[in-house]
Amino acid sequence: MKKFLTVMMLLGIFVSFSFGIAMAAEEAKGLDSPVKQMVALAAGFGIAIAAFGGALGQGKSIASALDGIARNPGAAGKIVTPMIIGLAMIESLVIYSLVVSLLLIFKL
Repeated sequence: MKKFLTVMMLLGIFVSFSFGIAMAAEEAKGLDSPVKQMVALAAGFGIAIAAFGGALGQGKSIASALDGIARNPGAAGKIVTPMIIGLAMIESLVIYSLVVSLLLIFKL
């Protein structure tokens, strides 16, 4: 467990430093207004699709977990923990989409 936490901590530090380098790139100048509008529209659709897919995935996983608990109430402890981890993974994909959309919008 300690090795896993160390690896995750080093990964977080690496991402933090690489994010600063990526954001230091020069700003794209001279883009027309229609291009900016299309990027904003694409970012909005990206967030909408990610939120819709995330909601479907979370709904299906919760429904399956509750169905499993209803069939075998003694297994609730073994079902809830992986379900929470799965929900966090699904939500992280939606957050990644949000980050990409915000990067697209603020890069213009």
